[in-house]
Amino acid sequence: MIDAVTLAVLNGRLEQIADEMDATLYRSAFNPIIAEAHDASHGLYDALSGETLVQGKSGLPIFVGAMAFAVKAVIDRSPNGFKDGDVFIFNDPYEGGTHLNDFKLVRPFFRNGKLFCHLASVGHWHDVGGNVPGNYNPVATECWQEAMLIPPVKLYDGGEYRPDILAILQANSRLPNSVLGDLNGQVAALELGMRRLNDLLDEYGDATVLEALAELRKRAVKLMRANIATLPDGNYSFEDYLDNDGIVDEPLLIAVDIEKKGETMRLDFSRTSPACAGPVNIARSTAVASIYVALKHIFPAVPANSGVLEPIEIIIPESSLISVGKPKPVGGYTETILRIIDVMFGALAQAAPERVNGMAYGTINALSLAGYRTDEKRKGQRWVMFSFFGGGHGGHPQGDGLNHGNAPISTATIPPLEILEAAYPVRFTQWALRPDSGGAGKHRGGLGAVYEIELLEQSADAFIFGERGKFPPQGVLGGGEAALNVFSYENGGEWKQPPAVSKMVGIKLKQGERVRLETPGGGGYGPASQRDPAAQANDLRLGYLTK
Repeated sequence: MIDAVTLAVLNGRLEQIADEMDATLYRSAFNPIIAEAHDASHGLYDALSGETLVQGKSGLPIFVGAMAFAVKAVIDRSPNGFKDGDVFIFNDPYEGGTHLNDFKLVRPFFRNGKLFCHLASVGHWHDVGGNVPGNYNPVATECWQEAMLIPPVKLYDGGEYRPDILAILQANSRLPNSVLGDLNGQVAALELGMRRLNDLLDEYGDATVLEALAELRKRAVKLMRANIATLPDGNYSFEDYLDNDGIVDEPLLIAVDIEKKGETMRLDFSRTSPACAGPVNIARSTAVASIYVALKHIFPAVPANSGVLEPIEIIIPESSLISVGKPKPVGGYTETILRIIDVMFGALAQAAPERVNGMAYGTINALSLAGYRTDEKRKGQRWVMFSFFGGGHGGHPQGDGLNHGNAPISTATIPPLEILEAAYPVRFTQWALRPDSGGAGKHRGGLGAVYEIELLEQSADAFIFGERGKFPPQGVLGGGEAALNVFSYENGGEWKQPPAVSKMVGIKLKQGERVRLETPGGGGYGPASQRDPAAQANDLRLGYLTK
């Protein structure tokens, strides 16, 4: 049996391999969503089942569960096995989770002619076709209106590169050079992972590393069971809503009923709304991945591998909004998984208030601006700015929520305004904290932000895909709700807002006109009557509150 010291060393070394793969892609990708925001992930996956073995600390947590489905999709499509040097590429969200911007590369890893495991990479590509630049199309009714859809195909066949695959990918993007740069970065990350894993196996031996991987999974199961056992047995329910699906302006229910018994939990999402016409549907693999992220927030010490979900039974009807198949649109998956995390927090706050925060701001506010350059040097050149934006996190047992953070589905960062201004013909005329946007409480919710962006080119189209325009982030244990999300845009000297509140396509901007995002804060924790008066006075002094 492997000793504890060797196990700890190998766990650290394996995580370091994934971390180095992440860093390689961040430093080589062309698009700022990967290079600056770090919307990507790498890991090691089981040779036969595709289950997550190891993920690094800097990759997006939402990809941990989703990428296991992606690797399994490649395994299922390869009944005759693999060749050393094979690399598969695809973006099918119904098999591999998330949405069509996320391109997955899977590389079977061989040792001495025998399949040892799989290495995988996923990254959010800037533009992959579809009706809307940047691909967050809030009025899509089928997946082909969102982006090109690529099933698992071989980019490398036994080590032989297939340039025809790259040609297809580039032909279907508004930004073909970005596609080339991001793809090469992912290939390089896998190459580095191969070298580092070979070095580790040469040093410790294949059998010892395999034993360590098996033991790490067993320990994740044991630790998860122990954590669940600390919660009181009982039934806990919570529900929340999405504003609309972008097509029909009616709210959509996300609900969970939790039965906790002993060392196990049963999560039942049967009350969630059925599949909708618009792009806030998600595949089951994406729903499972978001449940994993919620559990990791509540039980942070549990290792990042497939053992986390073994004591959990998940019930999601096939007809549900959170278990759709092709061709239902899924481009706005981020908004729906944020709501899954919110209802998980809301339900488990009843069982473990000391572990749970008020809700975070609950929307990434995906904004696209796109047009053509008019200066002589770059005349006619296509430009597409896509970015997501931050807000406040919920108050928590130890203190106030984080001001202006990123969404709790990820470890990504908000792209710096200097990078966006350098890359695109825009100017940020405001980038500030939003006063009065955090929920009141014993521990106040963090503040959202105000972003105002001016167009410098002659014209552009703008597209917004957000949430929390009708249903604010809620507090827990008596904490107050945060401010609503507000999007507005200038048109003919007037400020206007979308009819569907948080979603709109085809906004026409002229030079000098602006768009503005006022993002929600986080929900409060505990009753506001219990807040320290000195903390309240300090909030007023800093301008976090205006009254």
